[in-house]
Amino acid sequence: MRRFWSGNIGIAEGALRSGCKFYAGYPITPSSDLMEYMAQQLPEHGGVFIQSEDEIAAINMIIGASIAGYKSMTATSGPGFSLMQEGIGYAVMVEVPIVIVDVMRLGPATGQATKAGQGDILQARWGRHGDQYVVVYAPSSVQECFELTLEAFNTSEKLRTPVIILVDELIAHLWETVELKEKYHYIDRKWSEEPSDAFFGAMDGEVPPMPIIGRGLNVLYTGSTHDKYGYRKTQDPIIHRELVSRFRSKVMNKLNELFIYEMDSEPNMKLGFVGFGSVARSIAEAVDILRSRGIPSGYLKLNTLWPMNYNILIEFVSQCNLTIVPELNLGQLIYDVQIARYEEVIGYNKVGGGEAISPEELVRFSMEVLSQN
Repeated sequence: MRRFWSGNIGIAEGALRSGCKFYAGYPITPSSDLMEYMAQQLPEHGGVFIQSEDEIAAINMIIGASIAGYKSMTATSGPGFSLMQEGIGYAVMVEVPIVIVDVMRLGPATGQATKAGQGDILQARWGRHGDQYVVVYAPSSVQECFELTLEAFNTSEKLRTPVIILVDELIAHLWETVELKEKYHYIDRKWSEEPSDAFFGAMDGEVPPMPIIGRGLNVLYTGSTHDKYGYRKTQDPIIHRELVSRFRSKVMNKLNELFIYEMDSEPNMKLGFVGFGSVARSIAEAVDILRSRGIPSGYLKLNTLWPMNYNILIEFVSQCNLTIVPELNLGQLIYDVQIARYEEVIGYNKVGGGEAISPEELVRFSMEVLSQN
C-alpha cells in the first residue's frame, strides 16, 4: 500500500497508527501543519486534541494524559522546544512515556522562523538540568518520518522515558511516496494494579510497570528524588545516585537496539561522511559522484542521535583517511565524530536562509580538501 505524504504528515500518521490518543500543542512554524493534521484526524481515531495556551502547558498536558493511560505526543520548533525542557526533565524523573517532535528551524530566538536548520542536537540531548538520558531519533526521508515515529512510541513505552524526534524543516515539508506494510509491531502500556509493586524501581533489570490511576493505588508522582515506591528521599545520597544511574542504564543497556544507522563503505576510503536528516540525502548522492570519479568514499547515516554508539563511529571513521561532517549549523554533531578520531575529522557547515547542502557543494568541498592533503 502506498501513500503520498509530507514528512510532517508521515510523523502524524505514525503517531496515529501507534495508538496516540492525546495531542496538545501550540502553533509554531514549521511544525504547525503537523498539529493541524492531528487536529483533523485524532478525533476520528477516538483521541483528543487540545491547542494549549503555550508550549509549557502542552508538555505538561501530555505528561498528565500519559499518566492517565493515553499514548501522548506534542510537536514544536526551536523556541517552543526550549520552553518544554523543564517538563521533559520532569517526565524523565517520573518515568512517563511521551513523544516530542522538534521540527528544527534557524535560531537562536525567533531567528528565521520558516527556514531549515539543524541547531537543536545538543539541546535535544542535554537541554534539561541534572543527570538524565532520553532517546533522540532523526529521520532523513518521509518513509523514515513514519517508521521512526512508530519506533519512538514503542521505545517510549518500553523504557518509560521521553523520546524526541528531530526533523529539519526540509524533511518535514518534503513530499514523497511511503510504502506501508500490512502489519507493524506496537508495544502497549504495561500496567500493574498491585499496591506492593515498585513503580519507580528496576525489577530484575527491567523497567517496572506503570500504576493504573484510580484503581485504589496511592501513587506519588514527584519531581523530587524518590524511592522505588515514589516517596520523596531528598536527603539520601544513595537513593539519588541509584535513581539517576538507573535513568542512564535503562537507556544505555539498550544501545545496540536503539542505535539505528546505515553504513555504506568500501576498501581504502579516502573520504567518509557522517550526517543525518536532509543532509544525509545529499551525502549519499555526493558519494556516488565521487565514486564515479574513482575516489573511494563512503558514508554513515545516523537515524539515532542519542544514545550514540561510539563503537560504530570509530569503526567507520577508522576506515577513512579523512571524514567530513556536513551540518546545517556551525558544528554540533562533529563533536561526537571527533571523539572517534580528532585529527582527520573536519566540518562543512552551512547556516542562514534555510538553504540545503547540495551534493555538488560536498563534491566541490571534498575535491578542495583532497587537493590540499
